[in-house]
Amino acid sequence: MVDDNPRRWHELLSDTLWAYRTSQRSSTKVTPFSLTYGHDVVLPMELTARSLWIAIQNGLNSGEYNEAMIMELEDLEEARMIALDVMKAQKLKVARAYNKRVKQKNLVEGSLVWKAMLPLGKKDPRYGKWSPNWEGPFQIHKVLKGGAYWLKSLNGQLHPHKINGIYLKPYYPIVWEVGDSSASMSA
Repeated sequence: MVDDNPRRWHELLSDTLWAYRTSQRSSTKVTPFSLTYGHDVVLPMELTARSLWIAIQNGLNSGEYNEAMIMELEDLEEARMIALDVMKAQKLKVARAYNKRVKQKNLVEGSLVWKAMLPLGKKDPRYGKWSPNWEGPFQIHKVLKGGAYWLKSLNGQLHPHKINGIYLKPYYPIVWEVGDSSASMSA
């Protein structure tokens, strides 16, 4: 709406917020208004056109109307719990989709690893595009919680900073096998 009317955005803001608050969310399957107040919003058009549910509410006496409002409030807590369950299920679905691509690293103390050259993407001007992306090998001195590691060099000098596991990869030395007719590489 703002893109279509850039000079009148302040006039359209209240209508936009009204539409946002009264439309159903895909995550909860209910409107934010009904989760807050316990019943659906009465649109101005429904008052002028006399919708069926407005006509039914107008036909109720005050006792029946109060009883209907109390019933809606009792149902409100159940609706909120259902909306919460739907949101939890959607978050689990997103987490499963994300975690499908996550590769677990089984690095233990004493393992040899390569460490990414940090900051990522920084090139050494001496080498240009041939700058190395990894440095090492390093040995894992201590495994910390949260996927962090404390490294030490092969001569035993401790690395000054702890590092996140996403910047490490297992070290597999390249072994060259020399055969009779050709050399082949294996890892």
